[in-house]
Amino acid sequence: MKHRGRHRRRRRGMALRAVLTGTGLALTAAATLISASQATVTGNPGALTPLTAQADTAPLRLQESLVPARTLDRLAGSMGRPVGVDAVLRDADRAMRVGSACDSEERATLPLAPTATRSYCWDRADTADTSWRPASVTTSGDADEDGVWGTHRVVLTGWSHSATEGSDAGHGLARVAFADFDDPARPVYRWVLLVVPENGGSDYRGLDSGISGMVWYDNKLLVSAGRTGSEALYVYDLDRIQRTTVDEPAIGRVPHGWSAAGYRYVMPAIGSYRFHDGRCGTSGPPCPGPLSLDRGTSPDSLVAGEQTPASGERRTRLWRYAFSNAPARGGLLATDSTGRADAAEVYRTRARGIRGVLSYHRPGTDMSSWYIGTQPKSANDRGGLWRQDIRGAAAARCGSDSSHHCWTDPADSAGSLSYWQETGEVWSLSDRMLFAVPLARLEESLD
Repeated sequence: MKHRGRHRRRRRGMALRAVLTGTGLALTAAATLISASQATVTGNPGALTPLTAQADTAPLRLQESLVPARTLDRLAGSMGRPVGVDAVLRDADRAMRVGSACDSEERATLPLAPTATRSYCWDRADTADTSWRPASVTTSGDADEDGVWGTHRVVLTGWSHSATEGSDAGHGLARVAFADFDDPARPVYRWVLLVVPENGGSDYRGLDSGISGMVWYDNKLLVSAGRTGSEALYVYDLDRIQRTTVDEPAIGRVPHGWSAAGYRYVMPAIGSYRFHDGRCGTSGPPCPGPLSLDRGTSPDSLVAGEQTPASGERRTRLWRYAFSNAPARGGLLATDSTGRADAAEVYRTRARGIRGVLSYHRPGTDMSSWYIGTQPKSANDRGGLWRQDIRGAAAARCGSDSSHHCWTDPADSAGSLSYWQETGEVWSLSDRMLFAVPLARLEESLD
């Protein structure tokens, strides 16, 4: 089956640049831009500061570690032949509700400006358990420029289980909703639990990490690994999804087969990236939070934002890694002969509490423009959505007080950003809603 439109790579970034010329995420014609020169605007992050000194870039160097093929083959030999995205979608057992069928509490988490033109809420059973929270989104528009994986249009959302709330068995786990959007009026989805092979492929464990960022590129899924271990990113293969054989609370091999805490499917990690200088944290390399794909660079690049709290004084870093062009390394980062991947571009921003990041290059220039979704400092406020470059910052204003806190609510759930080039939409999510915002009309309002 055809998965990837490789013949389209020569057009890489053209549609994205055309849509985003002089614009950004869907700040509607009714939204007013805030100039960086307006000093009265509270929380304006101002211009990005490029970081080029080795002392700033070296800590971002990653070391690639791939799981041996024999380990993955041993696991597949015991569990059965791996399946792909098609098999999971055919087995979808949950339905999403279109925005008009969502209740007022759910719709209240949608952005005020820019307004969403498509929105969906989850099966009520999935949002009733508040120990599970969605935080990341990626689509088949990231996976391939034509927006289709095989014959399907797909949206993936990453959910993380609280490390302290809910059942002890679920603490720290991560799962992905595979949503079939072939019929956008009736999307359906199925859960897949993220796991990590152990003991040479004779067992596996739950990922045990929050996934605040996620990018589906080629047949790989890259997720940010949070602060729970030494890895910065984990890598999954969309062609190596395994069916479980036993419905038990345990995760891994059990006396009568393979179990995953009631999940029908698991996806074992095929590799990871860890910082060369050690574990991320306040005194080490920055912990990656939101991720996104930028097709406006050559080669395409993985964009990352640092995890920082909305309060505090620490400046946040934004950076990118190039994807490999080698045919045998589809979906993996570009590395040197020792498996090291260096950041291709690094910036510092005064914005804090970043939960979403998106980057593009303006036509005819080498300037990066970045969109960032941020948390407010107050739990009673909304998040903000800022466009930044090396010259300044801009955001939408909304409400009677012309506030620039127009993005998602509640404050701690502003989600990642993913641009679907083929449809001209940016996808994001709150803790209750998945939504899309169109971009094309913005050229007229922001030129």
